[in-house]
Amino acid sequence: MDDTLLRRIADALDRLAPPPPGVPDLSAADGFVWHPERGALAPVSRIARVELELLRGVEAQKQILLDNTRRFAAGLPANNAMLWGARGMGKSSLVKAAHAEVNRETPGALALIEIHREDIRTLPELLNVLREVPRRCVILCDDLSFESEDADYKALKSVLDGGIEGRPENVLFYATSNRRHLMPRDMIDNERSSAINPGEAVEEKVSLSDRFGIWLGFYNGTQDVFFAMVEGYAAAYKLPVSQEDLRAAAVEWSVTRGGRSGRVAWQFIQDMAGRLGVRLTA
Repeated sequence: MDDTLLRRIADALDRLAPPPPGVPDLSAADGFVWHPERGALAPVSRIARVELELLRGVEAQKQILLDNTRRFAAGLPANNAMLWGARGMGKSSLVKAAHAEVNRETPGALALIEIHREDIRTLPELLNVLREVPRRCVILCDDLSFESEDADYKALKSVLDGGIEGRPENVLFYATSNRRHLMPRDMIDNERSSAINPGEAVEEKVSLSDRFGIWLGFYNGTQDVFFAMVEGYAAAYKLPVSQEDLRAAAVEWSVTRGGRSGRVAWQFIQDMAGRLGVRLTA
């Protein structure tokens, strides 16, 4: 086979091969969603969020995460963070609100990138895409957890440990979970009962959460905290209702919902605003 034919074959193969991925342009928006099947980041024109001051009952968690995010935006050392605990208490809302607050203080400082739980195994690929990006990025995985026979936690463990390449200096990872150790109790118990070396088997899985530098716990709200939540929303949206009537309706709503979380408070405010004929605008 002569050299000319070989060159023609090589040129044809080059045309068929996909172009090498370029450095993504993250100037189009402040939020993006990772689509691993396309290796692309889709811009989000408007991030669904609430204002930082409307998140009540989590003052300590708010300050810790905000300070960590500010340091990261300023190019200072910062930790990956896991926000765990009760459902509906504002874990993902706090991440988005902290991101918005830092960008308000320093416009364009941070991009928020969401990676879905089912795509966590592609996290190393996402980091490679972001490695040469000039903008600093916070990756958020909401409702992260792992089930039995789920090996995706190893990909996350490798990323948190740094691996041979290390976590890019311009990337921080935040995760929310209802589980402190990211895995169900029966999965941990099963490892203890069936493993050849139960201690090592359990340690490998439980230690995953230890690789986050910051742990923030979220707990079910008291009635006073619930009142603070609904009253904060009512004041922000100027709902024409007395405190007495607002509290009475809020108690009734929380009883029917069986909880006093931030999510329940927001659902109550939407119902109250609808009954009062008030539009909830950002």
